[in-house]
Amino acid sequence: MNDIKPPFTDLDIQTADTGFYEGYSLPIALASKVGIALLTAWALLTPGSAEAILSLLNTEILGVFSVFYVIAVGLFAWFLLIVAAVPSSGRRRLGKPDERPEFTTFSWFAMMFGAGLGVGLMVYATAEPVNLWGANPEIIKGAAEPHTAEAVRSAYRYTFLHYGLHAWAIYVVTGLCLAYYAYTRDMPLTIRTALTPLFGRHLNGPVGHVVDILGVVATILGIAVTIGFGISQLVNGLYSISGIEWLLQPGRDGAAPRPSAVGLIATLVVVMGLSTLSAVSGVGRGVKYLSNLNLVLSTALLLVFVAFGSFGFAMSTYGKALTDYVLHFPALSLEAYPAGTDLGDWQAGATTFYWAWWIAFSPFVGLFLARISRGRTVREFVLGAVVMPSLVCFAWFTILGGTSIDLELGGVAQGAIIDASATNKLFATLRFIVSEQVYGIVAVMCVVLILTFLVTSADSGLLVINTIMAGGEVETSVLHRIIWGILLTLVIAALILAGGGGLMVLQNAMIIGALPFAFVMVAMCVSLAKALYRDHHRDRLAEDRDGRDAGLRQLP
Repeated sequence: MNDIKPPFTDLDIQTADTGFYEGYSLPIALASKVGIALLTAWALLTPGSAEAILSLLNTEILGVFSVFYVIAVGLFAWFLLIVAAVPSSGRRRLGKPDERPEFTTFSWFAMMFGAGLGVGLMVYATAEPVNLWGANPEIIKGAAEPHTAEAVRSAYRYTFLHYGLHAWAIYVVTGLCLAYYAYTRDMPLTIRTALTPLFGRHLNGPVGHVVDILGVVATILGIAVTIGFGISQLVNGLYSISGIEWLLQPGRDGAAPRPSAVGLIATLVVVMGLSTLSAVSGVGRGVKYLSNLNLVLSTALLLVFVAFGSFGFAMSTYGKALTDYVLHFPALSLEAYPAGTDLGDWQAGATTFYWAWWIAFSPFVGLFLARISRGRTVREFVLGAVVMPSLVCFAWFTILGGTSIDLELGGVAQGAIIDASATNKLFATLRFIVSEQVYGIVAVMCVVLILTFLVTSADSGLLVINTIMAGGEVETSVLHRIIWGILLTLVIAALILAGGGGLMVLQNAMIIGALPFAFVMVAMCVSLAKALYRDHHRDRLAEDRDGRDAGLRQLP
């Protein structure tokens, strides 16, 4: 075999030596701030124009790129499963050969779960299965009637699709790529690092800056949507406890009441204030402790549904749905419907929306996963951050969502859960399964859990944004964390106000911002495949040389 030249590791991200931006890359920091400032000003000064243009762009993107989103995410999932299964790549350690993980498995899982999906689990625990019970491809094809026992299986097939292996694979593709180069090659923990096997030294200049800026923008918009949904549910929870009328406003066209703009903004300020304080304390303290609290409270909420909900129905559904999901996994990976059809419209509004959300969140969660996963093997990383969270999500959605569906199937709820807004379905379900006295306690626990999930997501995001702008430096300026906390609050508030208190403008901005990074992620997979292949051959060459040297030493 011929020698393979060493991998490119001379990534040089210029940062300021002095001044306000000391330790930060000026092109990345300034471009990100200017872009977010312009978006905020546009949304505040001309909200009607912002809403109309973002809606039009979103429609065009979904029409053209919906199939790309679906195929790309399917490839992400299969790519990771293959990388974990291949012995030479699966056993590689993200760090030195004898290095061990920095965090315990409990804290690692808690931080990963809290940053990756906490808010989504709370908002969609009941909303996702119930909504898909009324509309999914099998129902659209006429294979099942909506809101019937026959529709439950297909509802969970797509629930598991949206929160299962494909979804978590989006995070882990980014996280694994970043961790691999950062910990096996001692390179900066930033987005451009993941593309060095393809572009090499070209990433030291403007190309690298663009890649990192795309990561920052996608992260900001992904966090914005997550915070938007989370504070909407938090307002619903606060209203159910306190009955304060200004927290809600009448729904449009006779729909259920929804959180008011005033309620959303007031809650946003509180959440982001707490998130900024937590971000200032760093990963080892604020994020870690809040994540552990999240996991404890989540377990407590799950036990409430086990004790008072439809646990038997949920477990029966879990087994059937998991089998159905596994059998349909290959087909779901490539199930892309053309735009302009009923199935294509459903997919653009459901699956593609989720994939864009996960992709927009992936620079943040991926970098955060890499930050907390040093010392673990590639196989451990994939199993621990793709397979295990998926199984937990499946249980969560069947126990909480299954209770909602069973209450509707049995005629107990009589449409009250179906008709409730997405962010209020959890509280609507709780009212049917516990007494008024117990409901008050559980509702307060849910509000605390939503709040801590929001704070964990936002503070982790602030840490990651600063890490990217600092060229991969983990320990960043406290002042800049505070400034970005303020900027993130402003952009979320502006987009909420532009939507008249609704979240559609936030969603449109996020889907638009996620698209460029989706192409970056495809390049990441190609890049990592090349790196793993060439590192494997480097190892074999080294073993052959060692064997020849040992043989020569033994000659008389």
